[in-house]
Amino acid sequence: MHTSDRNMTYEGAAAPLQSSFQSKPAYRTIALAGVIAGSLDLGTAFVEAGLEGRTPIRLLQGIAGGLLGMETFQKGLGSAALGAFFHFLIAFTAAAVFYIASRKLKFLLKRPILSGTFYGIAVWCFMSLVVLPLSAYHSVPRFSPIIIRDVAVHIFMVGLPISLVVRKFSS
Repeated sequence: MHTSDRNMTYEGAAAPLQSSFQSKPAYRTIALAGVIAGSLDLGTAFVEAGLEGRTPIRLLQGIAGGLLGMETFQKGLGSAALGAFFHFLIAFTAAAVFYIASRKLKFLLKRPILSGTFYGIAVWCFMSLVVLPLSAYHSVPRFSPIIIRDVAVHIFMVGLPISLVVRKFSS
């Protein structure tokens, strides 16, 4: 089936979204943005954990603990690998959401610094106010100076890299 035939089979409002998401440049852009944001965020987390006396393995196990609960710390490298998988799954999902939104909301591409800043804040809010409370940890953020640091990390290591990569590689 030719690309034009495949695109013509989609119906309704989902057609532009599906056809733009299926193009190879979209996957490459999302993958690159996800790898960069995921790596920057995880690298920052490794440094912070090291400064607090925790190992990268323990940090990754902690990420997997969102699903496994406290038993994650008895599961060794398997739960650390699961934590790395979840971390990058979230990064790729954040990149895909921004990419898809940028297809309809063109100002996201025209103002990548502003949109990336707000997107980093939005990702932090979603993770802190939705994902973590629903996780096995059931945690809710409490205001402290650490929140300012965490939001800044999400702005500079997640939101801005995603918005800048999507802008650079969008046609």
